[in-house]
Amino acid sequence: MNEDVRNIVLGVLATGVSASLGWLARTYLWRRRLRRKQAFFGLPGSSECLLVVNREAGGDNVVHRFDVFAMLELSALIKDCGAQARILAHDVAHQGFGDRTEFCVGGPYSNRRMAAHLSTLLPGVTMNVDVQPSEVQGSITVGTETYPMEKGVSEYVILARLTAGEGGRPVFLFCGQRAITNQAATRYLARHHESLARTHRSGSFVLLLKVVNTQAYGPDVVELVADVTRVALSAPAAAPAAT
Repeated sequence: MNEDVRNIVLGVLATGVSASLGWLARTYLWRRRLRRKQAFFGLPGSSECLLVVNREAGGDNVVHRFDVFAMLELSALIKDCGAQARILAHDVAHQGFGDRTEFCVGGPYSNRRMAAHLSTLLPGVTMNVDVQPSEVQGSITVGTETYPMEKGVSEYVILARLTAGEGGRPVFLFCGQRAITNQAATRYLARHHESLARTHRSGSFVLLLKVVNTQAYGPDVVELVADVTRVALSAPAAAPAAT
């Protein structure tokens, strides 16, 4: 074997080894990211989760189109984790939490299960559910702070990851003042789940998000107002008794 042939063979071998190492490294990084994603969402491969949907406020068993879009975005996250979703209407999801990951979409005015979750898991959060238009309609109160809705201009949504129940699987809440804010919260979660996982590990968090100018930007422009976990998880102080 002359020197030229030897150099060609060595070059081919070196290229093959480099390609194999690169493939192994990419596979390792991809699997590690997948494991982290599965751990954050509580969705190991081939597991089942619950996707609890609401109804359009004032509608007759109708799901608002923006809530449908929110469910599609969640379905993509679930599929990426290798899991499967079981879709349930809010008024037939009569089961506990913790055994399976749950994604609950919609405010308490259109989602009975969300109303139960707020009462049980987030005692520091309340939401106005009046059907008659008013200045406080749909307003979200966290502790002593109230966030009113300015339709199409400035709207708020609660995004929460809560670990409760015996199984330890998380419950994700998307509790917005309007359906478009629910979609904004699911999109925010899809975009920022890696940074949220680094910040909060596998623990609970409650974020208050502001959706800006939905009439122009749709669900795309979202601002983080505050991490309200401590206040949201704490029961409000009892009013002093009258003397």
